Amino acid sequence: MAETIGYIHSTESFGAVDGPGIRFIVFLQGCYMRCKYCHNPETWEVVSRGSSSEDIDKRIKELNARGIRVECMTPSEVLKKAVRFRPYWKNGGGITVSGGEALLQIDFVTELFELAKKEGINTALDTSGNPFKSEGEFFEKFKRLCDVTDLFILDIKHIRDADHRELTGHTNSNILEMAEYLSDNGKEMWIRHVLVPGLTDDENALRELGEYIRTLKTVSKVEVLPYHRMGVPEYERLGIEYPIKDINPPSKESVERAKELLTL
Repeated sequence: MAETIGYIHSTESFGAVDGPGIRFIVFLQGCYMRCKYCHNPETWEVVSRGSSSEDIDKRIKELNARGIRVECMTPSEVLKKAVRFRPYWKNGGGITVSGGEALLQIDFVTELFELAKKEGINTALDTSGNPFKSEGEFFEKFKRLCDVTDLFILDIKHIRDADHRELTGHTNSNILEMAEYLSDNGKEMWIRHVLVPGLTDDENALRELGEYIRTLKTVSKVEVLPYHRMGVPEYERLGIEYPIKDINPPSKESVERAKELLTL
């Protein structure tokens, strides 16, 4: 059977924050959400699966012409590239797949992780959970993915659905459902929350998020990530208006307060 083609935005050889130890990070192309603070809009564009190979080739050339990097690779090719750095994977290191949104390419991720587990490699998935469905074909695929994923790094943008819709353009109900499924099925999670002044730093909402996280049985780490403006030049390069140009990074005090409210 032919391997699934993955549409890769980029890779990082020595990642130190996306999972335990030193890791090889694969950033996949494509994301449906449009988070107002997203620092890498270059990963938004989705390469269609329903088109012919000729249409996909044309689509990739169009993206490349706009300065959006996309490389086609099989799981075997990615693994071969990753294992060259295996001697550096100390303290539980391994492979992390991120995005964009990695679950949009669930077949590719699953095949890659299945190959990795045969080699005894630790696997982590960095996701916002947006495509999750607890039924049908996707759910069957997701359960297969769970079997070969050691750690899920779940970014919860906002605990309140209305605010999540305003922030990202999408509901959070399926995302929280995914977190509960992972909890109920013994899958380790790290929870991340990006702290953006005026958008995701309301103390009552943070308190609600902290209370929700504490209902999950398999969360081993909670991270508060301070909003930054390093993605602004990328918006300018792509001709996209930056939606929160007047918002500055949070203070150290507000970050520490958020950590207190989200502490396990």
